[in-house]
Amino acid sequence: MSYSVGQVARFAKITVRTLHHYDEIKLLSPSDRTPSGYRRYDDADLDRLQQILFYRELGFSLDDIAAILDDSEVSPSEHLRRQRSLLLERIDRLQEMVASVEHALEARKMGIQLTPEEKFEVFGEDYVDYQDEAEQRWGETEAWKQSQQRAAQYSKEDWVEIKAEGDALNDRIAEAIAAGGAPDSEQAMQIAEDHRQHITRRFYDVSFQFHRCMAEMYITDQRFTETFEKVAPGAAAWFRDAILANSARGEAAAS
Repeated sequence: MSYSVGQVARFAKITVRTLHHYDEIKLLSPSDRTPSGYRRYDDADLDRLQQILFYRELGFSLDDIAAILDDSEVSPSEHLRRQRSLLLERIDRLQEMVASVEHALEARKMGIQLTPEEKFEVFGEDYVDYQDEAEQRWGETEAWKQSQQRAAQYSKEDWVEIKAEGDALNDRIAEAIAAGGAPDSEQAMQIAEDHRQHITRRFYDVSFQFHRCMAEMYITDQRFTETFEKVAPGAAAWFRDAILANSARGEAAAS
């Protein structure tokens, strides 16, 4: 049997113009023509077209495809083995792409719309690890959900501003400790209250009770302790006590 150029175009879901081009560059020339000069393709031509489209799908150039298909030393079986290998490579690549998309979706779910470079730039190298652990520990809580809803609206500039606010609080802690301020002093309790309000304003509602729980974590989790110790020696315990004093004062005022 033979087929017209229009029929082949429909079979292969390509354009007639594409088939004309393949003929012009001698990549796929029809095996026959009608007395009027119209192209006619036989089954062997369709097999070659199938091979062409396969390699095109994998990104091969037309010149490379011609070299592959015109290699007389490569048998049809070898072509199939080569195609199988290429397909497996393509599958591996697609799986990598799927994994990348899943990571991107996870990042969007967390509400962080920054590139990895921006995350390191703004928050430092431990940021992503902390985010993963935080979701595992608190991902089902209302506080986490509230935090992610708010964070989803933030731009890089917002995150830079948020970090600057946190750095300013740390500077105040260091200054208070250097001046010999007691953790239950007015200055210390105001820093603790400003810290509570900062989290409430930026991420999720922090009650005095919740703030006390956070304070205990600052001295029971070594990583938090080390972070505060970089602010000032003894800062973790000092700030924990300041939060406890401020919480007691706030609850007393509310009762």
